[in-house]
Amino acid sequence: MDLHFGDSKPTDDERAAVDALLGPPESSWEGADRTAADLRWARGGRAARDRRDLLLPGLHALNDRIGWISDGALDYLCRRLTVPPAEAYGVATFYAMFSLRPRPATVLHVCTDLACAAAGAAGLCAGLESGPVPGVHVERSPCLGLCERAPAALAIKAGDPVRTAVSAPATVRDAVLAATAPDSAPEEPPAALAVPQAGHPGLLLLGRIGVVDPASLDDYRAHGGYTALRRAFELGPAGVIREVTDSGLVGRGGAAFPTGRKWQATAAQPDRPHYLVCNADESEPGTFKDRVIMEGDPYALVEAMTIAAYATGAHRGYLYLRGEYPRSLARMEHALAQARTRGLLGEDVLGQGWSFDIEIRRGAGAYICGEETALFNSIEGYRGEPRAKPPFPVEKGLFGKPTVENNVETLVNVLPILTMGAPAYAAIGTAKSTGPKLFCVSGSVTRPGIYELPFGATLGELLDLAGVRDGLRAVLLGGAAGGFVRPDERDIPLTFEGTREAGTTLGSGVVMAFDDTVPLPRLLLRIAEFFRDESCGQCVPCRVGTVRQEEALHRIAERTGAAAAGDIALLREVGRAMRDASICGLGQTAWNAVESAIDRLGAYE
Repeated sequence: MDLHFGDSKPTDDERAAVDALLGPPESSWEGADRTAADLRWARGGRAARDRRDLLLPGLHALNDRIGWISDGALDYLCRRLTVPPAEAYGVATFYAMFSLRPRPATVLHVCTDLACAAAGAAGLCAGLESGPVPGVHVERSPCLGLCERAPAALAIKAGDPVRTAVSAPATVRDAVLAATAPDSAPEEPPAALAVPQAGHPGLLLLGRIGVVDPASLDDYRAHGGYTALRRAFELGPAGVIREVTDSGLVGRGGAAFPTGRKWQATAAQPDRPHYLVCNADESEPGTFKDRVIMEGDPYALVEAMTIAAYATGAHRGYLYLRGEYPRSLARMEHALAQARTRGLLGEDVLGQGWSFDIEIRRGAGAYICGEETALFNSIEGYRGEPRAKPPFPVEKGLFGKPTVENNVETLVNVLPILTMGAPAYAAIGTAKSTGPKLFCVSGSVTRPGIYELPFGATLGELLDLAGVRDGLRAVLLGGAAGGFVRPDERDIPLTFEGTREAGTTLGSGVVMAFDDTVPLPRLLLRIAEFFRDESCGQCVPCRVGTVRQEEALHRIAERTGAAAAGDIALLREVGRAMRDASICGLGQTAWNAVESAIDRLGAYE
């Protein structure tokens, strides 16, 4: 396309979609009809450039209304925000959910990732593609976060308003119905069905799911809601940080960095303002715990974000939510609106004279945006590429200001820490891995879903709860960035230190079981395809290495022994280069699962 302001004009619908977000243009510099006054000076300038962070919401507005983003629509959005079209084009093409080529208003995303692949996604795709559905574009998609109901499909029908429907577990008939008549598609089951332990006493993180009405703030408060925030105001910011530090809470996204240290480092920064970012863009194949929390207990996340902001001196928070989670989006928007109405967000939270509010920013299909600095770039309106560190986010994060970033599970752990006290919380689990942990179990099990266990439980205990089917061949810990273990390694303790000593990783808590009906080489090839697609391309080791890894796995897919030895040696060399030289965790972990399958499972022997 032409990468400067051209002659393409937006349609009335495209103009309306942008104006609904940004308001009507004030001058011809922004796309309004030219007047004599416009020839004398340019309006906007710095004020318009300061709205660069609205680029991603603007792209969503266009994609939601029309189904794709035309040259004229992108040109108009760029004028409104004074963003160079070449840069906006680079941002729009970065995300898998956007299209800059004409396509039907309805897109049916069919998950082809690990859990869905094992559940027959290939046959579902073949059935949908064998007889094209008029007005529907079928797109093979990475993980949709519906692994407990695999195989899954998500239909998005553009319009005003945009309509969505989920089909999971999906059949060809149900998926077509979701795409052609989203308003008539069966309603999604309640979030509690993804929690086999729902209603069990003693659950700290999942205790309200299936018990309270997720839409009711009164119900949430009747079941202990906002007790933790009142306790936080009693302790003061320093007291809250001390409790979180003493509890031993570490990040639940996989990095396991001490949360109290991160909060203290942010709070101590003299530069203002401070920001809070909640990372709800869980895109790791096999991960769906954040979705279940947001759908089943949304006010818990609002309260936890408010506490984190109070402790770190932030008055504004951002919830970066997966674009593939329409029900989570609706639940969180409702919860935020209710919290504002009741004085739990806004200028005077709980009458304490302290202000805080939360803004939702939707992702658009980019796994790399789970990396914290890539997420910041995405919010700011740039390509979601990781930044070099240092400086670290606690010094210069979102908009160049001190920022604390945590994922959903990490934040909701703060609530029991404050209500039960740090010593009682730290007594749960082990000395180095304290508290409860959520595990996303899917694949060849009879009871897939989210499980809450104290750190220190073994892999075997978790698999027994989930009900492993006969013929277990392998277990993948940590998702695509994790590692495979053998079925006989049931005694691995599910702690950060225990999995590390066992030569694997806990990651974000993904546990995927595969029986002997699932071809292991095909799984490894899908993992390689995933990393090739999701690499942002910024650094050479990852950009080239993920392609070379996939090529080698294609060559040896049907070979074993000596015939595969040369390519296995090449895989090891490429894997070491990615691990040692990639700028972020995506490239550094892209070889993990393949390496473990070769060394622990003898995948190509």
